[in-house]
Amino acid sequence: MAKKSSKRQTNAIHPTKNRRKFGIFLMALAALGLVAFACRFVYIAAGGKVDSANLSAYRKKVVAKSTVLKAKRGSIFDRDGGVIAEDSNTYTIYAILDHNYVDGDKKLYVQDKDKTATELAKYLPLSKAKILSILTPAKAQFQVEFGTAGTKLSLATKQAIQKAKLPGINFTDSPSRLYPNGVFASHVIGLAQPQTNAKSTDQLVGVLGLEKQFNSILKGTNGYRTSQTDAYGYQLPESKVKTKAAVDGGSVYTTIDASLQSYLETLMTSVATKYQPKSLLAVLMNPKTGEVLAASQRPTFDPSTGEGLSSMWRDILVEDNYEPGSVMKIFTLAAAIQTGNYHPNNYYKSGSVKVADTTIKDWDTSGWGTIPLSQAFPRSSNVGMVKIEQTMGATVFSEYLRKFGFGQQTGIALPGETSGTFDFGNYLDSAMASFGQSIDVNAMQLMQAATAVANGGDMVQPRIVSKIVNKKGKTTSYGRRVLSKPISKSTAQQVIAAMRQVVNASYGTGSAYKMSGVDLAVKTGTAQIAGTTGGYLTGDSNYIFSVMGMAPASNPKYVLYIAMKQPQKMTEPAESIMAQIFRPMMTRALALDGSTNTTATTDETISVPSVTNNALATAQQKLTNADFSAAVVGTGTKVVQQLPTAGGNALKGSHVVLLTNGAMTMPNVSGWSKSDVLKLAQLTGKTFKLVGSGYATAQSLKAGSLLGSAKVTIQFAQQ
Repeated sequence: MAKKSSKRQTNAIHPTKNRRKFGIFLMALAALGLVAFACRFVYIAAGGKVDSANLSAYRKKVVAKSTVLKAKRGSIFDRDGGVIAEDSNTYTIYAILDHNYVDGDKKLYVQDKDKTATELAKYLPLSKAKILSILTPAKAQFQVEFGTAGTKLSLATKQAIQKAKLPGINFTDSPSRLYPNGVFASHVIGLAQPQTNAKSTDQLVGVLGLEKQFNSILKGTNGYRTSQTDAYGYQLPESKVKTKAAVDGGSVYTTIDASLQSYLETLMTSVATKYQPKSLLAVLMNPKTGEVLAASQRPTFDPSTGEGLSSMWRDILVEDNYEPGSVMKIFTLAAAIQTGNYHPNNYYKSGSVKVADTTIKDWDTSGWGTIPLSQAFPRSSNVGMVKIEQTMGATVFSEYLRKFGFGQQTGIALPGETSGTFDFGNYLDSAMASFGQSIDVNAMQLMQAATAVANGGDMVQPRIVSKIVNKKGKTTSYGRRVLSKPISKSTAQQVIAAMRQVVNASYGTGSAYKMSGVDLAVKTGTAQIAGTTGGYLTGDSNYIFSVMGMAPASNPKYVLYIAMKQPQKMTEPAESIMAQIFRPMMTRALALDGSTNTTATTDETISVPSVTNNALATAQQKLTNADFSAAVVGTGTKVVQQLPTAGGNALKGSHVVLLTNGAMTMPNVSGWSKSDVLKLAQLTGKTFKLVGSGYATAQSLKAGSLLGSAKVTIQFAQQ
């Protein structure tokens, strides 16, 4: 029995011995590792190198860290200091999905996808289901974005989403341009868009119009901040910080009259919608100073949204060459009178005339019999103008066309201006140019030449910019510039007398433009359009119809030119269609004559104070003290954004729209201008439908109601 017990004991202690042996082995292995580590440490400490890398040098390595200080792009103003274009920011939303993205115990990724999708669907043009699908990608991703629906968000939309306190939802900001008037001389003012340069720095770059022409002035100069850091990015204690402040861009003041421009846009939209021309152009100018007061075209675009830009990239005011038609007869007649080659009492046979091997016809091909040359202009007789040109001769005619500036750029401050062409290689070219065919011009060349007639012979350069002001207050002004005197005062008066007959004579072609109580001088035009395979297009609407008018004719203060190309729904005569723009526009300009100055006013405009981040009551008081009217959006007690922005100029008594940190509610917009309502749209990110012209008289959403996703209609009327 004793032997059996001893055997069991011997077997029982074997596991203990094994564990001891294994423990000794592990301790020995650890000791060897520690010795190896110590040796390696001593080696590194002594030599200062790891795999040939000098740790001491790496630690001592100084890295220069530079941060770009972005310059603010300058603003563009109308003649009275109202903002047309200014700097702003838009926002792009993104969602962090990676569960490793934490800050201590704080989870910085999307946790409740259903709740997140529900909230975001309130503010993004995406369904909850679509947002959920974006938040649940097939493959694991660190973050996701929401396509174009999640870009170009307004500050108000960003703040509304932030109030929902959704973990993992973040935003990046991008420089953007605010155009508070929407469609407003869009191709003239132009467009600035964010672009990324070689250093991956976003900046606004002008790509159209004045934004492009004056980009180097508007963009300003970025600054920088440099400091010295170690290899790990920590600023060195002895580091010297160097800072070069950003220099904000200068501001451009235009000659545009906001009231006249807004009214012209309304008229243009009405005609373009009803008659659907392939293109439509109108420009109003003060011939005494050369200031362009209003200019518009169709198709056009909204610079705030980019809508319509793909339909027409060109500024047809200066970039399109075309045969002007009978408006050109103004300058043929002027050249003939000036050179003594106009004999109004001579008679000619109207209807047709043969030049070289080509028969030139009047618009009324049967003609009016044998008539005096004095009737050729008001009847718009091509044959009569050919007779006048033949008396004058091609050489003299060509010389005077150049004196009027044709074939040369006007030098107006807009990019892409063409020079136009005319080349009298034969008698037919010269004859056809007398009535506006076989010669290419741009609209501003016609306007410039017209100033010589309106100013008693002085030809004034057209201009769209009145001054440029840099951030230091230095002003560069662009005043009236008389280019030459191609005709005498007597000649100019005789041409205007002939233009009066176009409206007033029983046989004149411009009776549609007659205005009660207005002394008006007019010339109509109908130009054939060259075909792509030679010759001219045929058909009742395949023309460029135009009119140039001056008022008052005795001493013109306004020149208005309208050109309409190929109306697709020509349900009325071309003159009747264009008169729907001409008469109300000229009436409005003449009515404003007492307040439309020749230079930008300064006594009615003042600087807008900064009230952002102020308590609402404080902000309202500041604006009242500064002679502005506060328009409050939202139920909050703190102002988070304002338009116009601080430092800009605005008319005394005009609205400064304030966005508060509360729920977005609809204000009472009665009496607001379209510009004010567009500021409201920009701040809130909401869509408003503007109907009519003038000032707001009615709104579809009651004041105080929450601004939802539905479109709000605002009615406007003249007061």
